[in-house]
Amino acid sequence: MDSLNSYAAPAAGDHEAPFDVPTDLLIGNAWVEGSARGRIEIVNPSTGGVLTAIADGTVEDGIACVDAAEAAAAAWAATAPRARATILMACWEKMMANAEWLAQLISLENGKSLPDARGEVGYAAEFFRWYAEEAVRINGELSISPAGNNRILVQYQPIGISLLITPWNFPAAMATRKIAPALAAGCTVILKPAAETPLTALAVAQIMLEAGVPAGVVNVINTSDAPGVCRAMLHDPRVRKLSFTGSTEVGRILLRECADQVLSASMELGGNAPFLVLDDADLDAAIEGAMVAKMRNAGEACTAANRFYVQRGIYEAFTQKLVEKMGALKVGPGYESATECGAMINQEAIDKIEMLVEDAVAKGARVLLGGKTPHGDGFFYPPTVIADIHPDSEILTTEVFGPVAPITLFDDVEDAIRLANATEFGLAAYVFTGDLKKGLAISERIEAGMVALNRGLVSDAAAPFGGVKQSGLGREGSHHGLHEYTEAKYIAVSW
Repeated sequence: MDSLNSYAAPAAGDHEAPFDVPTDLLIGNAWVEGSARGRIEIVNPSTGGVLTAIADGTVEDGIACVDAAEAAAAAWAATAPRARATILMACWEKMMANAEWLAQLISLENGKSLPDARGEVGYAAEFFRWYAEEAVRINGELSISPAGNNRILVQYQPIGISLLITPWNFPAAMATRKIAPALAAGCTVILKPAAETPLTALAVAQIMLEAGVPAGVVNVINTSDAPGVCRAMLHDPRVRKLSFTGSTEVGRILLRECADQVLSASMELGGNAPFLVLDDADLDAAIEGAMVAKMRNAGEACTAANRFYVQRGIYEAFTQKLVEKMGALKVGPGYESATECGAMINQEAIDKIEMLVEDAVAKGARVLLGGKTPHGDGFFYPPTVIADIHPDSEILTTEVFGPVAPITLFDDVEDAIRLANATEFGLAAYVFTGDLKKGLAISERIEAGMVALNRGLVSDAAAPFGGVKQSGLGREGSHHGLHEYTEAKYIAVSW
């Protein structure tokens, strides 16, 4: 399936397309080609074929987005919280009404399996519903000063125009996780989706327009010159917020750019999640959790389990069962109903996975499953399990971003905690044990912003998502995510 047109009208099973997928820039309330530098080809990872071509925005187009966001900013900030909430709830309803259509679009441009894509749409839409409920609960504070001579009044006001930069691996959820709290807080936004998977974000933007989001409140720019276009917007004094999800390397560069204008920056960066399985863990629960934590989105997730540390008493049983489970997965094009493990995003992703596996094998690791790139069209890598990982292997320090599970044996829990923390990253971690007291104690000691205890899924719109160390700054989701888009204003008053 390499034609976006055949998809949009209406090749998505029995789910008729609500509109043709936009392929231009959204500036104000108009889809425009922009400065017409050219078009960016969007590739179907399952076949390697071109789906369509989208507008390629320039610096001038980026500033036009800022102009549109500024023109809408005052009115949107002054819009009553209930009115903002009503619009966000309408966005949720329209997304859910077109959930299957969106899921197939995600599979088409991203390569992920339909079950994963359906899960993403539900997760993405939930941010609209959650922040529709939070929009009316931006509570201020009132207290008496310690000296008793005045009141301390605190209000939370919109931080201002926000630039939102999202990655390719969750093209719907990463967009809504930023847009929804920003709009709930009263901010206007400019979304810069990943060049690999912009179609889903463009479709979500069109859904938002149809749900009643006013012109200029949400703007979308695609570009092949992300550094130049984003730099121009970040140096525009009207922009006051950056929210970025992506690699730690790019995050560092963007933080330097933010410094010039002293911008507030939220960063959700790389991960290197440890997955600890203790001897007293429920084996079946640990395997189920491992399959979710490792194979969700075929491992192309920042929260994916990247390093498995398994205690000696359960090591053989866990390893054998994980090999069986991963080996039974059906690999194929994401949009085919039988597929359980879809394509990787591009050839660069395959090259990185191959390099990490080959390095581990060269240093003594055993390949128990997979480990070889198949021949044929598309960007596929098989579910892979490797054991006996040497401590110097790059796969223990580098986010693999693919369906590879490296397993290391341990004896002492203290050693496992030390190994789990032996990384510059600290986004997510997983712990499986039958002893809740022990599990909570270990969770407190693991250096990560999120710990999943006896479960393989950590993401939730109602929970604060984010990391420590070089995995990021700030939080998304929950009420914490809303306050990322507000400024606290203190008013001293006497009466």
